[in-house]
Amino acid sequence: MMRPRARLQFTTTVLAAALSLGLGSLSGCSLGGGDDAAEDHEGHEVVLVTHESFHLPEELVAQWERETGHALVVRAAGDAGSLTNKLVLTKDNPTGDVVFGIDNTFASRALDEGVFAPYTPADRPAGVERFDLPDDAGRTLTPVDNASVCVNVDTTWFADKGIAVPTTLDDLVKPAYRDLFVTPGAATSSPGMAFLLATIAEYGEAWPDYWTRLIGNGAKLTEGWSDAYEVDFTQGGGEGARPIVLSYDSSPAFTLAEDGSSTTAALLDTCFRQVEYAGVLAGAENPAGAKKLVDFLLSPEVQAALPESMYVFPVAADTPLPEDWARHAVQPTAPLSVAPEQIDANRDAWLREWSDLTTR
Repeated sequence: MMRPRARLQFTTTVLAAALSLGLGSLSGCSLGGGDDAAEDHEGHEVVLVTHESFHLPEELVAQWERETGHALVVRAAGDAGSLTNKLVLTKDNPTGDVVFGIDNTFASRALDEGVFAPYTPADRPAGVERFDLPDDAGRTLTPVDNASVCVNVDTTWFADKGIAVPTTLDDLVKPAYRDLFVTPGAATSSPGMAFLLATIAEYGEAWPDYWTRLIGNGAKLTEGWSDAYEVDFTQGGGEGARPIVLSYDSSPAFTLAEDGSSTTAALLDTCFRQVEYAGVLAGAENPAGAKKLVDFLLSPEVQAALPESMYVFPVAADTPLPEDWARHAVQPTAPLSVAPEQIDANRDAWLREWSDLTTR
């Protein structure tokens, strides 16, 4: 899942709060032992292959390194799609020990290609099982975070114009909302691909007809999220003219008025949930260190830091959220979904058809 560039600001607020509670060590992180003990030597590097949006507070990573004796090396490999392609191409000679950031739209391909070695953390927090891949059930890939791609609206714009706020995908093709919607394209953007999948989930084989009507109603396509949200969206800061945009369920927590209310809202009936996973690479040079890193990503400290460091929701139940998130970042209760194996089998064909429809 590629987070927007503008949302990748580094912060340690949540970490500081966690450490102020007297957490002297990283809860839930195994520090050794098991079948890999003979291969686990302090001072060895643990190489994490991930996407460009991976960010955790430096203090938190440094604490993990002190407690485990390992040095974390991060190798970024583009977005989730690029990451998956690289993993498959290098599966016989992996470029790292552990992966973070492969999501539910690409995971089936990597599993089928034998990219990962089996590993399930011994003490998975409550709630993590909700995000397991159906065919894997946590045996190989461990859920770490989730976020939903949703249509967002500028509620102040609609109030000023006296126009009802749209609530569904069907509304976006109605004449009342002509020329008001902007979305990143499915072929050039991870959230854009998620939106295409949302329409496939909603309309089934009739999704091409929906896209024909959507484009016919003046929907604008951009290359990426930043262009759509920061340039064209009326609440994006760029004096845009479109009050409907594709973004995330967490986005309203970042558009606050002086009184603390949000000036935007996510349309929760339009959302497609993305889940990011971590896994130990088959053939890893440091499998024991890799397992420790997977454990680390599920620790209470990392889970609490995710909203403000990577702008995603934790998977561990009862993880405290920042105040603005708790008030304004509302998650969908029944997000649209497409089975991972179905995505893997049809992604290329869907993208070809989508490109044909949107470039006529």
